[in-house]
Amino acid sequence: MTQTRDDTAEVVQEEPGQQEQVRRPWWVRHYTFTGTALGLVFIWFSLTPSLLPRGPLFQALVSGGAGAAGYGIGVFAVWLTRYMLSRDSSPPAPRLAWIGLVIVGVVGQILMIIYFHVWQDEVRDLVGVPRMGFWDHPLTAVLSIVVLFVLVEIGQLIGRLVRFLVRQLGRVAPPRVSAVVVVLLLLALSIALLNGVVVRYAMSTINSTFSAVNDETDPDFAAPTSPLRSGGPQSLASWESLGHQGRIFVSGGPTVEQLTEFNGAPAIEPIRAYAGLHSAEGIKATAALAAEELRRTGGLDRAVVAVGTTTGTGWINDAEASALEYMYNGDTAIVSMQYSFLPSWLSFLVDKENARQAGQALFEAVDAMIREMPEAQRPKLVVFGESLGSFGGEAPFLALNNLIARTDGALFSGPTFNNTIWDQLIRERDPGSPMWLPIYDDGENVRFAARAQNLARPDAPWGTPRVVYLQHASDPIAWWNPDLLFTEPDWLREPKGYDVSGRMQWIPIVTFLQVSADMAVAVDVPDGHGHVYVKDVANAWAAILQPPGWTPDKTDKLRPILHSDEKD
Repeated sequence: MTQTRDDTAEVVQEEPGQQEQVRRPWWVRHYTFTGTALGLVFIWFSLTPSLLPRGPLFQALVSGGAGAAGYGIGVFAVWLTRYMLSRDSSPPAPRLAWIGLVIVGVVGQILMIIYFHVWQDEVRDLVGVPRMGFWDHPLTAVLSIVVLFVLVEIGQLIGRLVRFLVRQLGRVAPPRVSAVVVVLLLLALSIALLNGVVVRYAMSTINSTFSAVNDETDPDFAAPTSPLRSGGPQSLASWESLGHQGRIFVSGGPTVEQLTEFNGAPAIEPIRAYAGLHSAEGIKATAALAAEELRRTGGLDRAVVAVGTTTGTGWINDAEASALEYMYNGDTAIVSMQYSFLPSWLSFLVDKENARQAGQALFEAVDAMIREMPEAQRPKLVVFGESLGSFGGEAPFLALNNLIARTDGALFSGPTFNNTIWDQLIRERDPGSPMWLPIYDDGENVRFAARAQNLARPDAPWGTPRVVYLQHASDPIAWWNPDLLFTEPDWLREPKGYDVSGRMQWIPIVTFLQVSADMAVAVDVPDGHGHVYVKDVANAWAAILQPPGWTPDKTDKLRPILHSDEKD
């Protein structure tokens, strides 16, 4: 951040003749009082509870960043006040004020770290992770201050550069004109660099890195010998072209023996059709190839065809796929495709349109094949996806009515704030139902669940087709939104979810930073919390499809069997 000086000491420090000002304490010359005070306050705010627990180093980065934001706001506020009063400088804060600030800062930091200890224990108990050690808490406090002043020092360097350029330009232009010109030029240069050299180099490096990861082979996942799997005999897509996550998906799932043993009846081999980025040129061609793989393997003759939209790297939650295969004893065909090399969070930032196009192209290609069949012979058609996959999975439909009209059911886990249908449903939820667990249209076709028992909510008839959204109250992927910067969300204003601390409060800017940081650890918690959706998908699919002969006892038996392969 750019350092703007808010006291006379800082302004006259550049004048060698003012010895009495040079002798002022270094912190008075170097830091602004208002910025330092606000920086400390923002650090304290950042230690308040958030959705998920964080370790000392990660919390220190969050707190230091929040403190730096507070420092910048304080500096800007002083500059704006001075500018509006047409003053070139502000009176320096008295020495006693600095001494008082230091005392308050030390006492406040000690008190906040004590409260942080209590709050963190509560959050960790709610999501079922071990508590931090005793020394982790003071370590967090010290590291937060260190990170804050490192970031402020970077801002100081930028500020010195600005003042140097202003002085040089001031030789030929008025001071205020010089300042405006320098700032605009530096902003233009920064944007040009970021949009040009830096971004181009960064994206090239990122693509190269994740492309290499995508090409990696794993000896634990060998090429299939069955023609019912993509990459195997007679496949239209080579094994190598499927990508790292595609090969994991195609190789995974229950075997015929496991299905037979589980259901007590002879099973058939489930079909898994997949096309990777290297399987065809372009999203539409890749989707068409995946659909042709579905046709080639005989997937259109199965009881259920499931279109799964992947996350960035082509990852699919294996629990969602395997649960279907167990419920229909292998009489299923799952089809999916890859549209990016990038991990989900990065793909969401720079590759989101590809997710939308992939979800739409794949569903349309499969749907067209099924509609060519006589109506009495058509399989059930369902869609599913997690996280960015849920975003892409919604793409072909635009509205709930369209989704219900064109499918026999849908399961979306961990939706994002950009999910069009999900966003509309939670905004138009029935009065009295909370945002984190809404009820829409008295649960007639769509239901929201954080835990399996929520699927019976409300106690009203549940028509068909059925749609289920799995969303945990503590999932930052679902609740992150840029609006958090300056607007309190309903999920914090209303009664909070079962695994969210009742002490969590919305704080402008700080809550946005906290939830942003929570996304980085969203999968580092047990199933049923954060962004981890595994066992409850069995209950969700059972409720959506009501498979013939399936019972609640089978659901309970299936839950511990399910697992999720490595996430992207």
